[in-house]
Amino acid sequence: MKQNSNISGKVLIFSAPSGAGKSTVVNHLMNKFNWMGFSVSATSRLPRGAEKDSKEYFFFTEQEFSNKIKEEAFVEYEEVYPGRYYGTLKSEVERIWSLGKVVVFDIDVKGGVNLKKLYKSKALSIFIMPPSMETLRERLTKRGTETHEAIETRLARAQQEIGYSKQFDIVLVNDKLEDCLEAAEQIVNEFYKK
Repeated sequence: MKQNSNISGKVLIFSAPSGAGKSTVVNHLMNKFNWMGFSVSATSRLPRGAEKDSKEYFFFTEQEFSNKIKEEAFVEYEEVYPGRYYGTLKSEVERIWSLGKVVVFDIDVKGGVNLKKLYKSKALSIFIMPPSMETLRERLTKRGTETHEAIETRLARAQQEIGYSKQFDIVLVNDKLEDCLEAAEQIVNEFYKK
């Protein structure tokens, strides 16, 4: 495949609090633009529902994840919750670049900040912001996948994560989904000049 110099070696970073709509935006862009390649993250958590290894995540035990850290197999990693690690495998980034595509990250905020520092001008980092904490609570509750306590934990974490938003190139408020998706398309097109 011929390399396009506008996308060669570039990355696109999306971060947001849980429930802000980040995965919806990323999935929309992945379906719209064939020059993007999704970076599957690694985690030490157990699969949820119908999640499959190497599709939603590369699932490792905590020990396996620790071994990968020692092997320096990650571009970045973070202990997001005690004993629960998430990270980006170097091999995954290299695989996508070898296809001549932009690497797309759907990643926690600390990981997003770290990736932007690593890739600098080759990266565009976008923070998806919920319109309000109340809207975020409603979205998390509507999912019906977590207990009240788990939702409260996520909301407390969201407050912290929003504090990182200023370290991203662009903050995109997801109030009305259609508008958010359209804005994301325009931002990405402009950066990569496709």
